[in-house]
Amino acid sequence: MQIKASTVAQYLRKLPAERRQTIAAIREVILENIDTPLAEGIQDGMISYYVPHSVFPDGYHCNPEKPLPFAAIGAQKRHIGLYLFCVYCDPKQEAWFRSAWLKAGKKLDMGKSCVRIKTLEDVPLEVVATLFRRAKAKKFIAQYEASRPTGRGKGAKKR
Repeated sequence: MQIKASTVAQYLRKLPAERRQTIAAIREVILENIDTPLAEGIQDGMISYYVPHSVFPDGYHCNPEKPLPFAAIGAQKRHIGLYLFCVYCDPKQEAWFRSAWLKAGKKLDMGKSCVRIKTLEDVPLEVVATLFRRAKAKKFIAQYEASRPTGRGKGAKKR
């Protein structure tokens, strides 16, 4: 499902009612718990949370014009995707997240960083809240840089 929107409000207005309710509820939890330097906007046709260029001027290595992605939520054809780049870059965080989701008694349909959601009832909102409280921008940036071959991590080549 491709939603063409330039603002979060516009994106939400264009969603079917059930998906709007689910995405809005997850978005509210994210906004209540996300680390302060992170920003919300539209990237790649989804509601995105990212590290602004004012905090990380290098931007995203695939396209330095874009700010570094942290997480996103978007309506897809058959599901709602909760994209957790902040989990992808941190194996310990990923292990905690998977375990916490399952301990909450919910089925987890997840790839490396994308959680596929059908309805709001599928989502343990407290687990999402805790993840966003745990995931700090400064640590995320350091892990992102260290994970890249040309990053600034130990033993990495200088740019």
